[in-house]
Amino acid sequence: MTVLDRLMTWPRRELANLPTRLLPVDRLGQKLSIDHLYVKMDAETGFALGGNKVRKLEFELTPERLEGVTCLITAGGPQSNHCRVTAALAAREGLDCVIVANAPAPERPTGNALLHRLFGAEVVTVPDRADRVPAMELVARRIDAEGGRAMIVPLGASTPLGALGYARAAVELAEQLDSLDDACTHTTVFTSTSSCGTMAGLVLGVALLGRRDIELVGVSADSPASELTATTMQIARGSASLLGVESAMTGVDSGLNLDLVDLTNDDREVGAGYGIPTTSSMAATELFGRLAGIVLDPTYTSKAAAGLIEWSRRERPATDHRVVFLHTGGAPGLLG
Repeated sequence: MTVLDRLMTWPRRELANLPTRLLPVDRLGQKLSIDHLYVKMDAETGFALGGNKVRKLEFELTPERLEGVTCLITAGGPQSNHCRVTAALAAREGLDCVIVANAPAPERPTGNALLHRLFGAEVVTVPDRADRVPAMELVARRIDAEGGRAMIVPLGASTPLGALGYARAAVELAEQLDSLDDACTHTTVFTSTSSCGTMAGLVLGVALLGRRDIELVGVSADSPASELTATTMQIARGSASLLGVESAMTGVDSGLNLDLVDLTNDDREVGAGYGIPTTSSMAATELFGRLAGIVLDPTYTSKAAAGLIEWSRRERPATDHRVVFLHTGGAPGLLG
């Protein structure tokens, strides 16, 4: 069995509507002087209003891993997409759910904060992002002491296991690209990045396929580019190890050199910080809506779209250069 075979047959819970669509967005492409612009609609994965977290949780929350578990504990911001999907899965399985949020919800919750409560999650607030992990561990000890069994789902499900969902997505995307009749020889894929599980999976998938014609660009929602690159590669190496490619930990004569993947992380769209819109991200939201009928969210995809727009002005891609915007979802956050 090849490494790709192991990836494609790895146990997962089928939550997402797959494959997600690869949409040509010609009017938007004309505006940006990109002859071949597509949007990969992972906003439409379906479960609990979709988004990229669904693919990751298919691997993290399999029935086997949940055996005996009575409560899921996870963390995020008050408008967390990851917390939304985790809480929905807990509701479907009849499990308790505790969300540790690093800011209180408004008096009248909206957007994802409303959905967290709709799905029955208990929300515990802490003053700072650094307090989330200790708070999750404290809640887990309390639940275990009360006779339950807690499972902590790491932030964003951005673990080596969760990233396998996006290694599969890279295979899915490559198959879609190969079916296009647009005579392109190179593809640049833009997506948002923060906890790095999505990008780590894409890196692994591109490496497994040996696709030197696919370039990956992550646009940061919060962290410095150097930090994102280091975390992405750490997770990707962990995912490769799960699939039995131990030599990928060193990248030396392994046949799977992750460092050969063309990866760039861009932190120029962060602005004042996580979840705080910028002038360019708000303009990107309006442009995608008006010219493509696509809804972006204020935390992740709007900044990623702003990064794509700025890149198009700077690089002026050639006519044989295809660009894909991987839309990771999050529309409820726009209504928050």
